[in-house]
Amino acid sequence: MQASKTLKVLAVGAAGPSASMVIPELMQRKVSVRAFVHKPEDEPTVQKLGVSDVVVGELADAGAVAKALDGVNAVFYIAPAALANEAEVGKQFVAAAKQAGVRRVVFSSVIHPVLSELANHADKAPVEEALIDSGMEYVFLHPAMFFQNIGASWTKMKETGVYGEPWSTETRFSRIDYRDVAEVAAIALTEDRLLYGTFELCAEGILNRHDLAALMSQVVGKPIKAIKVEIPAQANMPPKLTRMFAWYDKHALLGNSTTLRAILGREPRTLKSFFEELNAQG
Repeated sequence: MQASKTLKVLAVGAAGPSASMVIPELMQRKVSVRAFVHKPEDEPTVQKLGVSDVVVGELADAGAVAKALDGVNAVFYIAPAALANEAEVGKQFVAAAKQAGVRRVVFSSVIHPVLSELANHADKAPVEEALIDSGMEYVFLHPAMFFQNIGASWTKMKETGVYGEPWSTETRFSRIDYRDVAEVAAIALTEDRLLYGTFELCAEGILNRHDLAALMSQVVGKPIKAIKVEIPAQANMPPKLTRMFAWYDKHALLGNSTTLRAILGREPRTLKSFFEELNAQG
């Protein structure tokens, strides 16, 4: 890729919990970053990260997307978790990037996008296909379940001594600290060694909720119980989430840590160290 002083990267969803971790990695590499954010209230978030070039708009807004893409060499792309018509929006974004003359797109996809029963997985596959067909340089990142997903429940878990999720306590998952994904993304955006690769990204460990609770207990210093949270019928849960929870109830979501370790040249961050960080915050 170009020298960092001439490289301009668009970070899509820059104020979100994932893309906001990529920005510091790019800034450390002296890369010029433009942030594409959802609403004006998001601007201070990215400005605190050192980004002054900010475009506000929706991914489905062709004009805003064109403005965001103007003059950039590379893009970090991740779709919002609740994005409607995710596959179509993603394909339109790819077409817009090609038209704007973007050279490279690094797509934070998901582990196993072949899982047709899971819309949040299957919707990534058409976007990957569009990137392959586009002729642009691409890198596909397939991260496992994020450590950060647990963070929102940490305080409640410490208060109640219970940790629950709406699927079986026995289901095992591979997981990853998204800060490690962010480092891989920055490598993919600024170096050529990952070009045209598809990289499964997982930390060590294949744990069920009982294993998580045992690890939490060790860190917080008191017993933590693992439970399955029952979703009330009247909760009006979106169908894609209902299907996801039902699938997780019966199936593991597993990967291997070898690729992440090889790319980073170090051991991946561990779930225990992540829990210790959360615990230190109160």
